[in-house]
Amino acid sequence: MTRPASGRGGQSLLVRFTRSGRREALHRHQMLRVRGRSVAWVPPLLLLITIAVVDANTAGDFRIASWIVLVPGIAAAICGAWGTAAFAVLSLLAYLIVDSAWPDEFQAWMPDLILIAMGGLLATAACVVRIRGEERLLRIRSIAETIRRTVLRPLPAEWGGLSHAAVYLAADTDARVGGDFYDIQPGPHGTRVLVGDVQGKGLGAVEAAAALLSTFREAGYHEPDLATVAERLTVRIRRHRDHAAALGRTDSDRFATALLLGFPADGTDAVDVVNFGHDPPLIAGPRGVRTLPTTGGLPLGLGELVPPGVPTLPPVRRFPFAADETLLLTTDGVTEARAPDGTFYPLTAEVTRALTADERTARPRRLVAFVRDGVLRHSRGRLVDDTTVFAVRRL
Repeated sequence: MTRPASGRGGQSLLVRFTRSGRREALHRHQMLRVRGRSVAWVPPLLLLITIAVVDANTAGDFRIASWIVLVPGIAAAICGAWGTAAFAVLSLLAYLIVDSAWPDEFQAWMPDLILIAMGGLLATAACVVRIRGEERLLRIRSIAETIRRTVLRPLPAEWGGLSHAAVYLAADTDARVGGDFYDIQPGPHGTRVLVGDVQGKGLGAVEAAAALLSTFREAGYHEPDLATVAERLTVRIRRHRDHAAALGRTDSDRFATALLLGFPADGTDAVDVVNFGHDPPLIAGPRGVRTLPTTGGLPLGLGELVPPGVPTLPPVRRFPFAADETLLLTTDGVTEARAPDGTFYPLTAEVTRALTADERTARPRRLVAFVRDGVLRHSRGRLVDDTTVFAVRRL
C-alpha cells in the first residue's frame, strides 16, 4: 500500500487537506454572520426561548414543550456538529425545567423526554452527515479547480505583446471546466492565440481540449508558419480520436471548432486568422465594429469529410488590426444564449450600441465584462452551454 506524503511533524497531506476541507465546510455554511462572527446559533436559541415562554404562559390543556424537539433539528441545518450537540443537551435541560414547573397532572415527563432525547441524537447525526457531504463536495470542487487551472492555465494580463481579458462560464457550475478552451503562446515567430470549443460535454471534452492546448503551446512556439500550427492541430485531434476509439470509448467521434490567430513578430498592424468552423471574430474600436469574414473552414476532426484532392486545412487570411482596436472572440455559448422568448443574444448589435455610447467599452476588460453581463442578463442566468468571452489588444 502506498503511504500518503508526509508533511512537517509526520502529518500526512491527506489528513491536513481533510481537516482543511472540514474547516472550509463549516465556514462556508455559516451563512448567518455579523461583522465576521457566526450568529448561526441565534435562530435555534430564539426558538427554544420562544417555546419555553409560550409553554409557561398557556393553559395546561395546551402544552407545547414537546416542540422543543424542533430546536436541534434547526441547529443541524445551520450549525456545526458540536453546536447541534450542545443544543440537543440544552433542549433536554430546558424541557426538564419547563415541565417541572407545572403541577403533576400536567407533566409529560418520560414520553416527551425520550422524544426530545432521540430528536437531539438524530439531529446531531444528521449534522455530521451534512458536514461530511459538504467536505466531499468541496474536495470535488477543489479537484475540478485544479483541472481547470491545468487546462486553462492562468495568463498574465499583458502577455506576448498583447493585453487580454477572458471570462469562462461553465454550464455545469460544479464542474468548473468544460469543452471551451483558450490560450496565448508567445514565441520567436510572433504571438499565437487559440480559442475553441470541443463538441459535447464531460471529461471527454476536457481531455480533447487539453490535447489541443498542449499541441498548440508547443507548435505555436516552434513553428514559423501559422499554417503548420493549424496542421499540427488537425493531426492532434485525429490522434486523440484514434486513441479514444482504441480504448473502446463511445465518444471517439469528437470534433472542435477553433480560431487560430497569429500576430506577426515584426509588429505589423495585422492579424492572421485560421477559422476551423468557429464563429467569426469581431473587431471593435473607434471606427466601429466589424466582423472578420473567415467562415468556411471545417472543424478540427472533420477533415475526412473532404473529398480526395480537396485541401482539408482552411486558409490563413490576413486582416488589418490597428493598435487601438480590440479583437473579440467568443464561443457559441454567447451567440446561442437564448432569452425566455427564444431569441438569441445579438452580440454584434449590442457591442455596437455600447461603443456608440462609450468608446472606452472597446478596452478588453470592459468589453469582456459587457458581453458577460449581457449574456447573463439576456438568458436570465440560464446557460445551456459553456460560455467563453476572450478579447485581445496590442500593447
